[in-house]
Amino acid sequence: MVAAGSLIYLFRHGEVVLAETGRFIGHLDVPLSARGERQSAAQAARLAAIDVAAVFASDLERARRTGEIIGAPHQLKPTVVPALREMAMGRWEGLTAAEIKQREPEQFAQWMSSVGEFPFPDGESIPDLEARAWPAFESLAAAHAGRAIAVVAHGGTNRTLICRALGLPRGRLLALGQGYGALTVLERIGQAWHLRHLNELPML
Repeated sequence: MVAAGSLIYLFRHGEVVLAETGRFIGHLDVPLSARGERQSAAQAARLAAIDVAAVFASDLERARRTGEIIGAPHQLKPTVVPALREMAMGRWEGLTAAEIKQREPEQFAQWMSSVGEFPFPDGESIPDLEARAWPAFESLAAAHAGRAIAVVAHGGTNRTLICRALGLPRGRLLALGQGYGALTVLERIGQAWHLRHLNELPML
């Protein structure tokens, strides 16, 4: 059981290099852009006066670096949690939606019509992602019952965690905004998760 008042500051990593190309990144290990560094610093300043017990991050560089910046005002270094990685996008990684649609139109259409279930070719599905990320997320919350922690992950991972926490169907994933550097706050009270803030973007 997680004690009442457990608070999770859930971040999406800052903007990445070549973000404007709109490519499917997945497990590709791309760094933050200069703007991504500034976004992370802005969110770090926002949390500077809050008593944060620990910082956790996906093992991909963009999340690790964001976690380092978020943790700096608290003299905290992020603990790496590989289970929080972005969804593996298989052979679509590095491609734009237009390129995928041209190469594999039928599979792309299938994916678009059932985002919550359809697996990326040679990659993961949302149920796969949930199966690895949710237990890790719950474990972090349970280990810091009654405390506040920061967790830095990815757009797909965060949407999946939010849906699971709130009992929303997976098909609602894309309705949950997760911009670069965005902050979402989840609070566990008793056995129920409550959404306190969603997709609050850094103020630059």
